[in-house]
Amino acid sequence: MARIGLRAGDTVMVHAAMSKVGPLLNGPDALSNAILDVVGSEGTLLVYTGWDSIHDDLMDDDDRVLPEWRDHVPGFDRQASRAVRMNGIIAEFVRTMPGAHRSANPGASVAAVGKLAEWITADHPQDYGYGEGSPLAKLVDRGGRVLMVGAPWDTMTLVHHADHLANLPDKLVRRYEVPFADDAGKTWRVVEEFDTTEPVIEGLPEDYIEQIVKAHVASGAGCEGLIGLAPSLLVNAKPMLAFAIDWLEAHSEPA
Repeated sequence: MARIGLRAGDTVMVHAAMSKVGPLLNGPDALSNAILDVVGSEGTLLVYTGWDSIHDDLMDDDDRVLPEWRDHVPGFDRQASRAVRMNGIIAEFVRTMPGAHRSANPGASVAAVGKLAEWITADHPQDYGYGEGSPLAKLVDRGGRVLMVGAPWDTMTLVHHADHLANLPDKLVRRYEVPFADDAGKTWRVVEEFDTTEPVIEGLPEDYIEQIVKAHVASGAGCEGLIGLAPSLLVNAKPMLAFAIDWLEAHSEPA
């Protein structure tokens, strides 16, 4: 990690495909703790957790949960609700580490460990959770970095912050119902955000995130190397975000 450029004091968001890293004693905890060893007491480790609920599949045409399922869908509890499995096993491991904090937006939630963990995860807006005031915005504000450890480049969540900030015509907006766990049992709320399940505007290629990251690296940005056996990439969040915004705006213009 030091060879690829990670340093003491870094605030770093990590995406990892553990199967690419190779065998590790203690598995994902070994990788997480190695990162924390490198960034030290002044650093912070972030992971994108989301929420491992499949209630999206139980909605009607208005994105409200069908009546016959409403009593069965559990409410989101940021202390207990599992991280999305497709984000990789490291997300759930970091979420449950001693001292970890997690933000309260279900779909865009982030877990963090380290000096800035509480601040980064606090006050996460429920609407437009990839935009202003989000953990992604705070990562950029603090001069943070993104580390891809064997993870496909199209999983770089920071690009969804660019989706929010870029000046694009006719962004796709999604309004859907989410249950939140509370003392009364459960409260339902309609959440609104730019749709990150598809390219944010029509006409963008399906692999636009990968294309953005590839183009940024091709421009000379970032540092590549091996972590364990995993081909890895470290980029600075602020220039990565600026590049992504420029790319999106350029590719939204009529040919």
